[in-house]
Amino acid sequence: MVAAGCRVSGILLHPTSFSGAGGIGDFGQRAYEFIDFLVAGGQRLWQVLPLGPTVLAAGNSPYMSSSAFAGNPLLISLESLVEEGLLEPDQPIAPAGWDRGTVDFKRVTFHKLPLLRVSFNHFLEKPELHPPFVEFCRAQASWLDDYALFTALKTYYGDAVWSQWPRPFLTRDPEALAEVSTLLKPQIEFHKYLQYQFDRQWLKLKTYANEQGVRIMGDIPIYVAYDSADVWSHPELFELEDLDEGARPVAVAGVPPDYFSDTGQLWGNPLYNWKALHQTQYHWWVERFRGTLRWVDLVRIDHFRGFEAYWRVPADEQTAINGTWTPGPGADLFIALKQALGKLPIVAEDLGVITPEVEQLRDQFNFPGMRVLQFAFGSDSGNTHLPFNYVRNCIAYTATHDNDTCLGWRDDPMVSAHDKRMLMAYMGKWNLDDVNWDFIRIAMQSIADTVMVPLQDVLGLGSQHRMNIPGTASSNWSWRYDPNQLTPDLARWLLRLTRLYGRA
Repeated sequence: MVAAGCRVSGILLHPTSFSGAGGIGDFGQRAYEFIDFLVAGGQRLWQVLPLGPTVLAAGNSPYMSSSAFAGNPLLISLESLVEEGLLEPDQPIAPAGWDRGTVDFKRVTFHKLPLLRVSFNHFLEKPELHPPFVEFCRAQASWLDDYALFTALKTYYGDAVWSQWPRPFLTRDPEALAEVSTLLKPQIEFHKYLQYQFDRQWLKLKTYANEQGVRIMGDIPIYVAYDSADVWSHPELFELEDLDEGARPVAVAGVPPDYFSDTGQLWGNPLYNWKALHQTQYHWWVERFRGTLRWVDLVRIDHFRGFEAYWRVPADEQTAINGTWTPGPGADLFIALKQALGKLPIVAEDLGVITPEVEQLRDQFNFPGMRVLQFAFGSDSGNTHLPFNYVRNCIAYTATHDNDTCLGWRDDPMVSAHDKRMLMAYMGKWNLDDVNWDFIRIAMQSIADTVMVPLQDVLGLGSQHRMNIPGTASSNWSWRYDPNQLTPDLARWLLRLTRLYGRA
């Protein structure tokens, strides 16, 4: 965690947004160049979104993954595999024209997975490379075995949802699982190999960042996808109908109407059986945090307020309006995590409908919360997002991945003229020509120990470059930057501000 009184700043960027060949960002050379840009700009934090496998049918949201433990194979660098002799140098890493622009997840998936399989075949022919892979599989077996089998079965059954598989696989009959594991062994080993390569490449990049003085903030979504290895392998930990009745969710997750949506957000994730989790001393959650903290230095918990009380929506509802607030595990969960893992380097995403009980839970464990400048200018001086209401133990954002960019905020007709006038008055300016830097300055000046800025705001980009529009199912998560935008002049300017406000 950031030490109390230690002022730092960083940049928010998901690895899929890196530039380079391959149609999607990955852990190759561009990732290392981004770390170098952070260092040149005096930034000491890099915040990523969740790193898990995404699903085409779920809009490729990193918050709707097929596993709470696995990494996204699409982030594996093919160029690194070429350097290691696991792909031929003349292998077509990517078709021409894929070096820039947005991510076409379907196209990338159909192009990249066959190449990763070729690299696996080369790997099998090099027994000298096998011992670290065997050790990885042994160390990660508690989740890896189920995930690899789940993913192989998904392919075997034409990508059908697991609840549509034959009954022996729903009930996890040991004989049936043993038989199909033998049948699908090559596919299972391939998926384990992908996780091995993801883990190797990511930890190498993380080590490089840490050696340069840059720490990484990860992200744990509170919920997991229904069609995931987690729900399939541990149905007893979720609110599901009996397996004989189809194992469908009894109720699903969401949030009530808010800033982002008049009908709320119906996420559709299955809800936890917190009583069952308590009886296991929250073992699944302990292992989830243990795995995440192996990859990152600190972790943001998405939708933190759901641990105090969560919005429970009957599964047959079409919107999130008719939900009810239901008590969560509260401090009990975090006490168990602390007993198992020691000090918890956690950031609480405490946005939305926040009650005194949520704040008390956050403060009981001294977790820093979040403040977002785009929310600061729409009400009165009591607004907690106004910088003069900050506390030191918080993270100030110009915007999050769910917000518009700052230039997009300025140009959005739905943002009232009052809000924009209030910002100008706050800044003592007569225009919002450089509103992205206005927001960055305000955040940097604030008392908040930590400041995070999406790369889009550092680059001064408009709405067409935003990462996500909550409540919409398509055209999200696909933004990529142009490598020519990370200039030495931009790094020097960022460093100047960082030093000016005591964050270098």
